[in-house]
Amino acid sequence: MSQIKHENKETYQAIHTPEKIASRLQDGPSSVYLKDFVYGAIDGAVTTFAVVAGVAGAGMSAGVIIILGFANLLADGFSMAVSNYLGTRAENQFRAETRKREQDEIHKWPAGEREEVRQIYALKGFEGELLDQVVAVITADHERWIDTMLLEEHGMTLQDHHPGKAGLATFVAFSLVGLIPLLPYLLNWISPGAVVSTFFWSSALTAAAFLWVGAVKARFVNQSRLIGAVETIGIGGIAAVLAYGAGVLLKGLVE
Repeated sequence: MSQIKHENKETYQAIHTPEKIASRLQDGPSSVYLKDFVYGAIDGAVTTFAVVAGVAGAGMSAGVIIILGFANLLADGFSMAVSNYLGTRAENQFRAETRKREQDEIHKWPAGEREEVRQIYALKGFEGELLDQVVAVITADHERWIDTMLLEEHGMTLQDHHPGKAGLATFVAFSLVGLIPLLPYLLNWISPGAVVSTFFWSSALTAAAFLWVGAVKARFVNQSRLIGAVETIGIGGIAAVLAYGAGVLLKGLVE
């Protein structure tokens, strides 16, 4: 009820008509690439600012920061995107293989698979004649039967996650948000003296980026925006302190 207070009641009624519900169920769930975006955005800001903090802690030049920062953006961003692509594709392939295995088991041992369905729904509270009807309806259609086993026995979703879009979301978020810590240094490189205290402004912009990413994530998961922002800025702050400390400790290696 608390959520409805903040939304237009007519909007809820409009999207919950029988026709709208039937249309959504017919289309099936759509893939959401929020995880891929947040994953890339946070890692982009953390790793790039870690480069900035480490080099600044070591007292090296702004040129070194720009070179290492862009090397990180391209190499680490590409690596993360490819890793996400391969991981997402492997998950889809595993789902497809599990579907084939369940199909084979239903064909060879239908009685055992039917008993699995019975016990799954018995654990949900179904019993007696109603349980018999549920089992009969589900096992009357092999595709529905397989879908049920994927969902209930293996805990899988039925929707494939597009590997290319997942990898692209990660790379774009990594590159865009990861560029933010470098902006003061790039501006000074383009127009010398334009920014005073570049490390301070890099830190401030990176903190703002973390706050924004945390707020975006919180909006989608119905979490307090303040809590989401504090979570991400806390992670980034720890990484920055570690990187800056490492730069200070190892400063002697470049002097």
